[in-house]
Amino acid sequence: MKNLLQLNTSLFSNGGESSQLADQFVAAWRASKPDAQVVVRDLAAQPLPHLDAERFLAFTTRAEQRSPQQQALVAESDALIDEIRNADVIVLGLPMYNFGVPSTLKAYFDHIARAGVTFRYTASGPEGLLSGKQAYVFAARGGLYAGTPRDSQSAYVRDFLAFIGITELDFVYAEGLNMGEPRKQTALAGARQRLEQLAA
Repeated sequence: MKNLLQLNTSLFSNGGESSQLADQFVAAWRASKPDAQVVVRDLAAQPLPHLDAERFLAFTTRAEQRSPQQQALVAESDALIDEIRNADVIVLGLPMYNFGVPSTLKAYFDHIARAGVTFRYTASGPEGLLSGKQAYVFAARGGLYAGTPRDSQSAYVRDFLAFIGITELDFVYAEGLNMGEPRKQTALAGARQRLEQLAA
């Protein structure tokens, strides 16, 4: 039985185009895997606090030296890490806001990037500890950015996931969504066709 973790990051929750593409992929993926377990985390409906000094120090303090408050903060991070560690497949709905990722996704990444837990430092550099997973990213953009220097978003997501060990990654782009209805519908149709191929 496979486990899938779906992360929706649109400000519009499941109403966002990226979330809808992710939903359509998960529905197609589940069609041939009726016993699969799917966990959906909506970072708009359940936003995480941004990383601050208190939380960072809780993460880096040795377990036996943590205060009760630090233990509670670490427990929140541990629960998020357990979700992604238990997943065989990660599906990310990713809108672009002002050339970057939603701040809620950055906060999520900051909660799961834990030295000795999801990555470790070695003599030859950092090593991700969450390998053996497949990730699918459904990127919805108002303009046209894929393959251009302005698409720092894709590189950031790819680099972060690789840092924690997730290197099997497919991006599906729906671009030009704010450039007129015909272009929007063509882009969404192309993305749907691609996601059906990936889910098969």
